[in-house]
Amino acid sequence: MEDGRDVRSSVVASQVEEHRLYGGVVPEIASRRHAEAICGVVREALEQAACTLEDIDAVAVTSSPGLIGALLVGVNFAKGLSLSAGLPLVAVNHLWAHIAANYLTEPALEPPFLCLVVSGGHTHLAHVQDYTRMEVLGRTRDDAAGEAFDKAARAMGLPYPGGVFLDELAERGDETAFRLPHPSVEGAPYDFSFSGLKTAVINLLHNAAQKGTELPREDLAASYRKAVVDCLVRNTVRAAQETGAKRLVIAGGVSANRLLRRRLEEEAAAHGWAFFRPALAYCGDNAAMVAAQGFYEAQAGHFAGLTLNASPSF
Repeated sequence: MEDGRDVRSSVVASQVEEHRLYGGVVPEIASRRHAEAICGVVREALEQAACTLEDIDAVAVTSSPGLIGALLVGVNFAKGLSLSAGLPLVAVNHLWAHIAANYLTEPALEPPFLCLVVSGGHTHLAHVQDYTRMEVLGRTRDDAAGEAFDKAARAMGLPYPGGVFLDELAERGDETAFRLPHPSVEGAPYDFSFSGLKTAVINLLHNAAQKGTELPREDLAASYRKAVVDCLVRNTVRAAQETGAKRLVIAGGVSANRLLRRRLEEEAAAHGWAFFRPALAYCGDNAAMVAAQGFYEAQAGHFAGLTLNASPSF
């Protein structure tokens, strides 16, 4: 990464096919594959960027939140690299890295802005005040949006990662076919709750199976996707209106969802907000977004020591 915006190389070692065998991520397998791949990935990234460690100014690494085994592999490798190469170490929050993915796609995007971060493990509304200062306005109280998509997709018999396949299926369905709940959190208008919605779909499927009937999957997928997106858009628009935001941003794996992109783009146009979204290549987890946020953390003088540890929580 150069100057926080220019991606010199981006290498991703995917484990999707292996975890698909189990219907989801197996933490022990994930951390073992991280350990096996990390040396080769770093070497390939340097080669693709046509540079050596002598050309590098700092090493950035995700330290939280996430699966602790995988995080520990990255943190310990980065500390070793920092020590052996004499490079400063920068700790990066995974959610802020997802937000920074937009800087790789949208050269004109600068804080302040309101960002909806939606992924398999997190659903947050953040007021990004500066490149390294964010205020969390709302978050999920139970399931994240991506988790709700994946679990409902699994119940429908779709392969992992379910949210992607549910999105494709929903494009062919009638989103008005099923009436589903739109949960909200009393007293916390920016917070989210998806467990009840997820349970409602699973109950529909179980009841149909007990009666020996089959529900139209395209329609169910479309109705469910609409209900999840309705909740996301409702809170995001409310937060944007009440905070006076002029720029609306989405980030995270679920930001690739086609309906979510369309709906927020429409809302932004209707309210006169500028709308930004990451390129599909940067929606899922990748090192380029971590390096982008790492650049701004380094610019602000936020360096970590060799006592840095990983944390699974936000």
